[in-house]
Amino acid sequence: MNYLNILLNAQGDTSAYSSIIMMVLIVAIFYFFMIRPQTKKQKAIQKFREGLQAGDKVVTAGGIHGKVRDIKDNVVIVEIAENVRIRVDKASVFASAEESQQQPK
Repeated sequence: MNYLNILLNAQGDTSAYSSIIMMVLIVAIFYFFMIRPQTKKQKAIQKFREGLQAGDKVVTAGGIHGKVRDIKDNVVIVEIAENVRIRVDKASVFASAEESQQQPK
């Protein structure tokens, strides 16, 4: 009877270790497949916004395509048609598909 109790307790300890290992694996999978790529993408967007210059083609968060005409502190003046300019917050400006294909990744 004592031998059976020892075996059952040993299996319980192994189960606890295996569930801890499983939780660590799940956290690692989430980090490498979800969190890390998202932070890399955010850093790339931030780098683009810091390097924004007049003449760059951009897309706003609302989907408006245009060219940057002027950059102020947190505001970007985007020309969407000839002599049609809008003020857009810098945080809502992204690289256009054409620009992102030309830049090395």
